[in-house]
Amino acid sequence: MQDKFTIGIEEEYLLVDLDSHKLAAAPDALMDACKKELQDQVSPEFLQCQIEIGTKVCETVAEAREDLKRLRACIAAEAKKHNLAPIAVSCHPFSDWKDQHFTEKDRYSQLERELMGVARRMLICGMHVHVGIDDNPSRIDLMPQLAYFLPHLLALSTSSPFWQGDDTGLASYRLSVFDNLPRTGLPPIFASWDEYTRTTGALIDLGVIEDTTKIWWDLRPSDHFPTLESRICDVQPRLEHALALAALTQSLVRMLVRLRDRNLRWRQYDRFLISENRWRAQRYGVTEGLIDFGERRIRPFDELMDEMITILAEDAEALQCLDEIASLRDVVANGTSSTRQRAVYEKTGENGGAAVVKHLIEEFNADL
Repeated sequence: MQDKFTIGIEEEYLLVDLDSHKLAAAPDALMDACKKELQDQVSPEFLQCQIEIGTKVCETVAEAREDLKRLRACIAAEAKKHNLAPIAVSCHPFSDWKDQHFTEKDRYSQLERELMGVARRMLICGMHVHVGIDDNPSRIDLMPQLAYFLPHLLALSTSSPFWQGDDTGLASYRLSVFDNLPRTGLPPIFASWDEYTRTTGALIDLGVIEDTTKIWWDLRPSDHFPTLESRICDVQPRLEHALALAALTQSLVRMLVRLRDRNLRWRQYDRFLISENRWRAQRYGVTEGLIDFGERRIRPFDELMDEMITILAEDAEALQCLDEIASLRDVVANGTSSTRQRAVYEKTGENGGAAVVKHLIEEFNADL
């Protein structure tokens, strides 16, 4: 097995005022201080109230933990100097997208011109996990196999139950917003790397998009790095949950490569069926289970989690992240961030939105 399965984690955060708990734009002084400390590992995002970070290329989850902790701690410390705090959540509990302003950057201005009202609603944050696969044909071959597990990753990550002050009834409302963009959702199935480049190249040649960074599938070959990039997850309020999801993604890729090396592969299902599980994950998180298409029944998520841990044990041990994956049993037993946010809101009543933000600030800082 030649691939090292390196990982990189990208996260988007929202900035909130510590007094009002409303969203707040990042001051230039905050961004300058973060850039001075973190260099190109930090950048502004589409909206002025957002900030994005990316870890270095890491060999192990333990290495990613140290880097991600450093990134989160720096942004929290610098934000506090401006009476602000970062929260790692995919939708703010009560702020209105119509009150937010775009970051002055050519790429973002172009997006706003091209996508208009669809872009203006993008008050959402996600978490992306890159896993190193050097060979382009392998990335395309693995993509439809890994897509089977995207609903599992989404279910475990759900952190966006609220939108503009309302409980949406969904565990991940972020996807409802994001799916309004073109070129989103589950990736198509390509027979080869050449077919992938021909298909995406048609849009590039026509000037519809300048490169494949404008393709926002839940899973894609990275345009900049020799990686498969999972984009399905809601961002995680707690650092340890982010690392556990990264460990799960890394181990799934290694497992699929291990099968390939033994002339085996994960069964490939139609996108229509995977989409149904994607919806179930978006709606319920881990509370109602997913469809097992082989057994033709809906299985509780604790069963699915136990099965994944068993299947991935060899890979997780090799990657030194079995403890992180096993910790996801706690998420299944006690609920995702969406469950915790709803519990805080229901306990608080009228000021529930502000209480949820305070809770999210506390969770962001808990593991630093």
